[in-house]
Amino acid sequence: MSAAPYNSLNLGFHLGDDEVSVRENRARFAKSLGLSIDRLFEQRQVHGTQVRTVSGADLTESIADEQGDALITRIEGVGIAARTADCVPVLIAHPPSGHVGATHAGWRGAVAGVVPRTIDGLSHDPAEIIVAIGPHIRVDAFEIGEDVARQMEGAASLRAVVRRDGAKPHGDLAALIRFQLRDAGVPDKAIDDVGGCTWTDAAQFFSHRRDGGKTGRHLSAIVAQAAR
Repeated sequence: MSAAPYNSLNLGFHLGDDEVSVRENRARFAKSLGLSIDRLFEQRQVHGTQVRTVSGADLTESIADEQGDALITRIEGVGIAARTADCVPVLIAHPPSGHVGATHAGWRGAVAGVVPRTIDGLSHDPAEIIVAIGPHIRVDAFEIGEDVARQMEGAASLRAVVRRDGAKPHGDLAALIRFQLRDAGVPDKAIDDVGGCTWTDAAQFFSHRRDGGKTGRHLSAIVAQAAR
């Protein structure tokens, strides 16, 4: 119910949107997941590698004040989320246990290894894990400097995560994360890139870079289940 430029389902606070609208948007989002808003957790994201486990005793407002970029939960019926508007949301699940992770991976976090750290934090056999890579700024739109390009290539052990066929390099965050997941032991067939470019599809997605920072935020969420 947010008005432009946050229309219509901005899920982020402190961006200039009306707080009443944001609260209503978030309540609707949580309901779509079968949750009350006090069972949906997110953090104050800082492009780092901190992984936080959400317990049954944690409160949403306490977690929201903590800095971090990855959440894990083993509590049935608890939802965890990554907040994005160009960065990569990575949702992780271990179906045999029902345990889940949600990771916010901008280029800094991706280079630093926040995604494999989340896999490690789940403490399950990576061969049993499934992953969804969500909408983010794609390689065609993600123009980067040479320093960032070198860091991304280094994090991928010099595999192809940078395109150099134009005036400036372009970074492929999905490729970097896929390589890291494979290296961690997640089967390629268990990695689902759902598609979507936040920059190019203005009708569908918020983009911090495209809109000069004055835009909304998405939440990508996953809910822990009972063990199968």
